[in-house]
Amino acid sequence: MSGVAESLRSLAQPLTGGARDYDALLDLVGGARTVLLGEASHGTEEFYRERARITRRLIEERGFTLVAVEADWPDAYRVNRWVRGEGRDSTATESLDGFRRFPRWMWRNRMVLEFVEWLREHNDPLPHHRRAGFYGLDLYSLYASIEAVLGVLDRMDPEAAGRARRRYACFDHFEEDTQAYGYSAEFGLSPSCEGEAIAQLLELQRADVDPAHRDDVAGPDELFSAQQNARLVKNAEEYYRTMFRGRDESWNVRDRHMAETLEALLEHFSRRGESARAVVWAHNSHLGDARATSMADRGEWNLGQLVRERSSPGESVSVGFTTHTGTVTAADDWGDPAELMAMRPSLPGSIECLFHELAVPDFFLALRGSPAAGSLAGRRLERAIGVIYRPATERISHYFSADLPAQFDAVVHFDRTRGVEPLDLDEGWNASKELSETFPSGY
Repeated sequence: MSGVAESLRSLAQPLTGGARDYDALLDLVGGARTVLLGEASHGTEEFYRERARITRRLIEERGFTLVAVEADWPDAYRVNRWVRGEGRDSTATESLDGFRRFPRWMWRNRMVLEFVEWLREHNDPLPHHRRAGFYGLDLYSLYASIEAVLGVLDRMDPEAAGRARRRYACFDHFEEDTQAYGYSAEFGLSPSCEGEAIAQLLELQRADVDPAHRDDVAGPDELFSAQQNARLVKNAEEYYRTMFRGRDESWNVRDRHMAETLEALLEHFSRRGESARAVVWAHNSHLGDARATSMADRGEWNLGQLVRERSSPGESVSVGFTTHTGTVTAADDWGDPAELMAMRPSLPGSIECLFHELAVPDFFLALRGSPAAGSLAGRRLERAIGVIYRPATERISHYFSADLPAQFDAVVHFDRTRGVEPLDLDEGWNASKELSETFPSGY
């Protein structure tokens, strides 16, 4: 065992599954307003399970009431209605039916279902203003968000709904093909809808509707939800145009949108006099400070960086999640069915390989204010698996460099993990199939 591994082993706090596992993390959270909980892949059971365990404690013991996730606003808001005792869905499973866009398994999986069921059970005996909600930060749902805006305005203000329809008709020519819109608008083949999307957002932000009447016709918080959907349309329009300028610019548009939505949530509930403390679930690449990674070398920023820049010291805490090996739920390519894939052991020189050397299967490690920060200072390889896993090109496809103590305030490591179980089991996902310890072989 290396000297660095020995020093870290003495600081790593083993996770046993007990009720006090994350006492040190809650001490670190203190009075923070925002806690960011990452993941090294979108398809690992332990990441979902432990984020849920931490979030439950933050809700029960620290009064957090906002759970904001890397999902689109309208799909997550359907879940929000259910967990707060509203909407038409009769079960947690039904409330997750909005998540039909690839990758379905990110939010339609067993771990999320269990958490959503717990959240409803927690909320039911509480007054409305103390109930925790479930919200989406992402921006892919351009057309679904248009429909959501129109639906609220139809009930609230038919004249305003007519104006919104005329503005959003700009998008009608593309048959809900967002990439076709982006290509056509970016290269001047059709007019951009940017002006119309901005105008609609501004009108909704200026809306002055009597609260009592608004609640009668659309339910509490529905105007706010319509505003967030209009924000999404405006930012998604920009995102799909910038896709054709380069990954870096579109990435920045997306994470700026996440930051704007998170800020809007905190401001909205603070203005109502409610507890406004948020837990965020998203990939490590969104939540670890980009300035400490090779992302910054490409001119990219992310949500974690923006939250830190806009927060006072101690107002935010970011936690990364890592794993060494096991299985992962992912796809071969965009739009392909979910598969349960064997995950290669982490590469030598990576942070995950160093953590494997500690021989502590699962542990929590504080970084902020800890001697561990000095031991880990400097850039190492770090793994990132999204919804696609390409083991044949592991180094190029799934690693970047990062200074972990500058990236996160703490880290949770699971040495061997398993793929999360989707609610919709595709043919390629089979928990019982044999996965060789040596698969895949060779680079």
